[in-house]
Amino acid sequence: MKVLYAVQGTGNGHISRAEVLIPIFKEFATVDILLSGTSANLKLNFPVKYQFKGLSFVFGTKGGVNILKTLLNIDLWQFIKDVKKLDISSYDLVINDFEPVSAWAGFLKKKNTIALSHQYSLLDPNVPKSNDKAFLAKLILKYYAPTKTGYGFHFKQYTETIYHPIIKNEFINQKPVEKNHYLVYLPAYSDQIICAILENINFTNWVVFSKHTNTAYSKGNIDVFPLSTRKFNEKLLSAKGVICGAGFETPAEALYLQKKLMVVPMKNQYEQQCNAEALKEMGIPVLYSFDKSKIQAIEYWVTKGKCLKVNYSNNPTELVSEILLKFKRPQNIRMKAQVIALNSGVN
Repeated sequence: MKVLYAVQGTGNGHISRAEVLIPIFKEFATVDILLSGTSANLKLNFPVKYQFKGLSFVFGTKGGVNILKTLLNIDLWQFIKDVKKLDISSYDLVINDFEPVSAWAGFLKKKNTIALSHQYSLLDPNVPKSNDKAFLAKLILKYYAPTKTGYGFHFKQYTETIYHPIIKNEFINQKPVEKNHYLVYLPAYSDQIICAILENINFTNWVVFSKHTNTAYSKGNIDVFPLSTRKFNEKLLSAKGVICGAGFETPAEALYLQKKLMVVPMKNQYEQQCNAEALKEMGIPVLYSFDKSKIQAIEYWVTKGKCLKVNYSNNPTELVSEILLKFKRPQNIRMKAQVIALNSGVN
């Protein structure tokens, strides 16, 4: 069996999920990888056969998506050429993590394409939404990477085709520890804006990870680091709590590791606004801006905020085998899935 695994490279969550799922798909099939997008800070640790510019959002420094730069960055003619050029005829199945080139190629060429993404869950009517009147945002979500079927990931299992988050292997079965710092990751805000808020809350230590600096520096009780997967994971494991955007990967990891969580959804980003609504329903505090008017709310969260207990216990091998059961001899898939689960110690 031959599978094309297509990954959206804007944001780190898609790549982190691919790092877990691709090795499992490789146990069952020959897998080629396609990557598009330009804004991820993580690098995929597998050979990439196809790479395209795709369609990417550009983040600003004042809390949201920079719409003008996003529009200027889109090369629609090149995108159409890439869709036409991509030959997917030799693949039995295309797995799509919100990647537009392969999704449109599969849609137009009637190829078996299965969505495997957080964004797919947002199309389900049972999932909390930020604004039912957000017609354009819903349209983009539906047609950015269209597929006829799929599986979604979310903070809760709202339906049977929505799964708990896929957690990085580095965090599985880790015992949370707690040191005297809070981790902050708000890539849509500048360091200056973040530090101007946090320096007012000087009875604790802050560790800020920034897309806007290449060197580490300190400012009073604030340590600022450039993005580094190893350093980020280390500081997340030992943090007392996390303030981050309302994306999917970092909030899910914070919840899994039993960290206090506060989120700041990006402006002009429908997915994050929906995620914020879901987290708010679960009891997570949400700030819709990050400015000096929020200092008191942050202080209250630091001193009196509580950790939300979750149980994210998905077995990704079961999900992969469920998908492939539809396309290959079922008995072989079931037997191999059982062997992989036994070898990995999953019950």
